[in-house]
Amino acid sequence: MAVTGIISALIIGLVIGVLGRLVVPGRQSIPIWLTIVIGIVAALIGTALAAAFGVADTKGIDWIELILQVVLAGIGVAVAAGMYGRRSVR
Repeated sequence: MAVTGIISALIIGLVIGVLGRLVVPGRQSIPIWLTIVIGIVAALIGTALAAAFGVADTKGIDWIELILQVVLAGIGVAVAAGMYGRRSVR
């Protein structure tokens, strides 16, 4: 993977992760790096699911794929916030 591919994956992961954080109600106390990782994973899984459902290649903006990615990111953020919030500081 080229440097531009890595940078674009980070940017897309950040955008998808932030959108995922916005759809989850309440405050999530997870670091930004975890949001990016969740966003990247959600983008990859969402793309695979869209391809499996046959909606990955449409004319114009792939809204169904984007919605799948954001929903998966929201689920990931909610799970991560729940697990990250359980850690007790002593």
